[in-house]
Amino acid sequence: MSDFITNVKENNSIVIIETNGYLNNVGGEAVSTLVYEKMAQGNTKFLINMAGTKIVNSIGVSILIEIIEKLQEVNGKIGYYNLAPIVAKTFNIMGLTKYSTVHETEEAAVNEL
Repeated sequence: MSDFITNVKENNSIVIIETNGYLNNVGGEAVSTLVYEKMAQGNTKFLINMAGTKIVNSIGVSILIEIIEKLQEVNGKIGYYNLAPIVAKTFNIMGLTKYSTVHETEEAAVNEL
């Protein structure tokens, strides 16, 4: 596990990834590596708990877009929860919310996915 990913667990066949720090190229690569490993094991639903991530950049967002594209190939889904307001706004502006979901809590996210 990287410094950016602080915990990984499963809930109802959904892989939940907890992050901490700046979602940039390093953080994004840590997430994509983990997601692709889990996809190779058959997982297709992912949630990212971003309570510890208060800032993102365009490289981090572009990596998430790549993950979304790969998940679409296997009818997978990704969602996020505990977003800081600026991160939620960035995700909306960059179009991530058109292809993934944003939730207030883990319980709401698990119920929707």
